[in-house]
Amino acid sequence: MEPILVYGFPAGSSMGLVAAFELMGRPYRLCRVDMLADMKNDRYVRINGRQETPILITEDGRALTETMAIIHWIEQRDIERRVTFDPKSPEADRMYQLAAFVNTGFTAAFSPLWVAYETEDADPAFIDALRRYGRKAVKDRHDHLEAMITENGFLAGDRMTMADTTLIGVARWAEFHNAIDGSDYPRLGALRRRIEAEPAVKFAEALESGETPTGSGVLLGHVPLDEVIDRFGK
Repeated sequence: MEPILVYGFPAGSSMGLVAAFELMGRPYRLCRVDMLADMKNDRYVRINGRQETPILITEDGRALTETMAIIHWIEQRDIERRVTFDPKSPEADRMYQLAAFVNTGFTAAFSPLWVAYETEDADPAFIDALRRYGRKAVKDRHDHLEAMITENGFLAGDRMTMADTTLIGVARWAEFHNAIDGSDYPRLGALRRRIEAEPAVKFAEALESGETPTGSGVLLGHVPLDEVIDRFGK
């Protein structure tokens, strides 16, 4: 069985994992999830009790959650090293360092902004406090990331890897929430433009938007969410 990546839209962090699977070049399938309508129910809990994406259904039918665990799964199977490095290399260490930073503190900084966005009928003062705190947290994490970016072209070297695909799904949240002034982060802006120009990323963005782009041919189609839950849920 081919692995199935369960990815979310709109603007899901898992968009980058779709790009990584496409770039790795091994057959895979996808399952598209509306994060605003499909996750907050008892059926979805059967494949992820935290009601989140991404989820990877492995070749043997296990539901693997959490981005860093899926990155590790990909690294073990990326034999041609199209999106990872030799696990014992310094480049692999940096790839994991940057991917972990993005997946933890950088992503979490947006949490107050998402709460403010999704909360209805709340005290306006509470919503304002969430937004002010969130923008401060996002700016702090952007400051740190800007300082970590080198002149290598991409985060961990001269080609796109899992560090970059982890970043690209989340970085766009800054514009969505109007959280920062992008001109304050020229290195990050240049990096994002390089990542977004990659064919695998363009392919993943088009899929997320509901289009049917022509990729490399390794995507074998989408599996309906109900089928994934019925076949692989607990």
